[in-house]
Amino acid sequence: MIEVQLDSKSYGKKEVLSSFQFKLEAGLISGIVGKNGAGKTTLFKCLCGLENFEGTINSPYELLKDHIGYVPTSPFFLSRMTGLEYLTLVLNARKLPTVAIADKNIFDLPLHEYASNYSTGMKKKLALLGALLQNNDIFILDEPFNGVDLAGNMLIAAIIRELKSKGKTILLSSHIFASLSELTDSIYVLDEGKLSPPVQPSEFQALEAELTPSIKDGILTNLIP
Repeated sequence: MIEVQLDSKSYGKKEVLSSFQFKLEAGLISGIVGKNGAGKTTLFKCLCGLENFEGTINSPYELLKDHIGYVPTSPFFLSRMTGLEYLTLVLNARKLPTVAIADKNIFDLPLHEYASNYSTGMKKKLALLGALLQNNDIFILDEPFNGVDLAGNMLIAAIIRELKSKGKTILLSSHIFASLSELTDSIYVLDEGKLSPPVQPSEFQALEAELTPSIKDGILTNLIP
């Protein structure tokens, strides 16, 4: 179990996250929703050790970051580095033995092409493949379905379910509520720097209704004559 007590996270004088706590449990999938700019990506970076914050994280690991597979919403790859070279690099970074990477290429990516030239969806798949090859215990996935084709999304959903069955700890965000409601065991709402208590599956429908914006009568007609 990972227990997070986040007291504050600020950029200069602007506080982005403030005073909340939550838990992530092995073998469960936790989702997180929030408006654009709510701080979801900042929270993920704090968990991964990529951002400093005031608070504590308790986990069974000496260095939590060495057990996290983080897939950002917009993965970055160095220029003139092929997909194969990237995957080799992430294995070397964890001092893991080189495997037959081509046999693990479940997304059928063009591994001998430069990763920086990949499409948005292909970059997301490559980053996820790298996290999987590292055999991480925790997976933090920031908008894993964004920009990915239909077949890829179906495969990613199957991968997430398989990770759960293997007892992995999973935290993911999505702007597509249906993706979260179909996969997760609980959903957190991040709003104005605060994280809600976890919402259980029996309450997902009510949560979706709460998050769905109301459209004033006539507003679309005025916009689209």
